[in-house]
Amino acid sequence: MEQKTRSTIKLRQGAPGAQILGLGGYRPRRRVTNAELETVMDTSDEWIQTRVGIAERRWASDDETLVEMAVAAGGKALAASGLSPDQVDLVIVASASLTAPIPGIGPQVAHRLGVTRPGAFDLNAGCAGFCYALGMASDAIRTGDAQHVLVVGVERLTDVTDLTDRSTAVIFADGAGAAVVGPSEEPGIGPVAWGSDGDQYTAIEIAPGTSTMSMAGQAVYRWATTKLTATLTEAMESAGVTAADIDVFAPHQANLRIIESMAKKLGFGEKTVIARDIVQSGNTSAASVPLALTALMESGEAKSGDLALVLGYGAGLTVAGQVVRLP
Repeated sequence: MEQKTRSTIKLRQGAPGAQILGLGGYRPRRRVTNAELETVMDTSDEWIQTRVGIAERRWASDDETLVEMAVAAGGKALAASGLSPDQVDLVIVASASLTAPIPGIGPQVAHRLGVTRPGAFDLNAGCAGFCYALGMASDAIRTGDAQHVLVVGVERLTDVTDLTDRSTAVIFADGAGAAVVGPSEEPGIGPVAWGSDGDQYTAIEIAPGTSTMSMAGQAVYRWATTKLTATLTEAMESAGVTAADIDVFAPHQANLRIIESMAKKLGFGEKTVIARDIVQSGNTSAASVPLALTALMESGEAKSGDLALVLGYGAGLTVAGQVVRLP
C-alpha cells in the first residue's frame, strides 16, 4: 500500500508587535457617596476612606446593562483609534458579573458596534480579566490570527453584591473600559506576566447556592501586598524596562492602600503618575484598569507615548500584568 504523504500545517505570520490604538470608558450615571451608604448600613465616610480609600462609586441603573456599558466604552475606544468597525476582527469581553452563562455577550457587543462576524468571546479571570484579554489580543495580532482587536472590561458588580453588607457594598461598583489593539512595528504591549494561586480560590467567591459575592478581605490584602510585586517586576523585566522607565502605574483599583504599598515597593517617585481612580469609581473589577487609564489620559496626567505598567488581580486568585505604551 502506498504511504500517504505527510501534510504540513501552515501558520500565519503576524506583525512584529501590537499596540493600543485607542481607549474608552463608560461610568454609570448614579454616584453613590459614602454619606449615602451611612444611611443604610453601619459604616462611615472615615471608616471607608481609611480602609479602602473610596469616596464615591458608580452604580448602574436598570438600563445600564453589561451590553449597553460595553458598547458605550467600546464605541469610544473605536472612535479614539480612528478605525471603523469593519476593521475589527476579534472582540474579547472580560467580565466576572454575567448573571447568565449562556449566551456570552461578546458577540452581542460586536453586533451592536457594527463589527461584522468577528471572532468574539467572553473571558472570566475576575479582576485580572482585562489584562488577561490584553495579553491574548497582543498575541493574536503577533501570530496573525487577528489584525485589530477590541478588548472590553465590563462589570455590574451590584448585581452580585449584597448592597446592605458593608464588607462588600462599600467597595464594589459598575462600569466599562475598553481598548482597541492593532499591529505595530515597534512593540507597544510587553509580554504578559500572569499566574494564579488556586489554593485561595474561596477568598473571593459566589458560593454554591448563593447569589452574592463574599470576600476574605484581609487574606486578599495580604496576598496582594506580599505576592504581587514579583509579578510587576517580572512584567518590567520581560519588557526590558526598569521602574525608572515607567511614566504611569495603573494597577487594579481594589484598595488605595494596596496601590500605594505596591508603588512604594517598586520605588516609584513623584515623577511616576499613580492611578487612584478608586477614590471616585470604587472597585470595578475587570473594568478598573482601562477606566483608570482613560481617566488619566482625559485629565492630562498621562499623555500619548507614556510607558505604563498595568496589573489586574482578583478572584481565582488570578493575576496578570504588562508594560504598555499609551496611545
